[in-house]
Amino acid sequence: MKRTTLSIATLVSSLVLLGCQPANQQSEYSANTPQASSDSTMSLATMLDNPARSAANKTRDNYRNPVKTLEFFGVQPDMTVVEIWPGGGWYSEILAPYLKDNGSFYAAHFPTSETRQGYINSRQRFADRIASDESFSKVQLTEFAPREQSAIAPAGSADVVLTFRNVHNWYMGGSDEALAGAFATFYTALKPGGVLGVVDHRLPEDRADEAMATSGYVKESLVIRFAEAAGFELVDYSDINANPNDTADHPSGVWTLPPSLRLGDEDREKYLAIGESDRFTLKFVKPTTTNE
Repeated sequence: MKRTTLSIATLVSSLVLLGCQPANQQSEYSANTPQASSDSTMSLATMLDNPARSAANKTRDNYRNPVKTLEFFGVQPDMTVVEIWPGGGWYSEILAPYLKDNGSFYAAHFPTSETRQGYINSRQRFADRIASDESFSKVQLTEFAPREQSAIAPAGSADVVLTFRNVHNWYMGGSDEALAGAFATFYTALKPGGVLGVVDHRLPEDRADEAMATSGYVKESLVIRFAEAAGFELVDYSDINANPNDTADHPSGVWTLPPSLRLGDEDREKYLAIGESDRFTLKFVKPTTTNE
């Protein structure tokens, strides 16, 4: 498939058009989206109803569009895939059984050096699930610390690295070093030609950068800048996970919206009607050749 490298300027000039399109509808700008085979599509769709998935997680499918998103990133059942900071395993419940028989799945969870109890508990619950859930039995648990160039998978082994709603956390940590280290780690793990897929809460490009510090929303241009600095090429983007009802301007940031609903009963129906956040979906590739 022919690849088209997209510049930040090209992307930014198209954001207004993207924001006006209906949620869950692929953008006209996503001409390079890989078309999965019917067998692959059937298999991914089947994963949505597999016994490994909790009922609560299934209720998020309408907002997170996992089949379309994974197809967009070109995930196939015989690939080596790394998921960054899987948390409670929302995507892992789909990826682990999908890759179990013919592929490899690395879950790069919170680092063992982490001291915050919530992070420690999250990693332990994930490790317990690997030990107790047959569908997770082939998952290889690694760790990811943005500043430490973690070994999330053997260097040059991954076909796809995926990160869902994590970049805003590294940005809010207040360090460009963390973002640079994150993308460098992804680059090292991927094979030449491998794909980096990034989904996060979208801050409109015309907002002040300061809004990214606490809101949980980030600009696409920020992600592109750090990815390209690490050596990646932006080859495609989509509005699969767009939500034009989300203004990205709420009292408690993105956590005002479901599933967090941080304000409790205050304007609860209003935020439920908006749904989950407006999200960008970016596809990068590690070049097969370099200028070095």
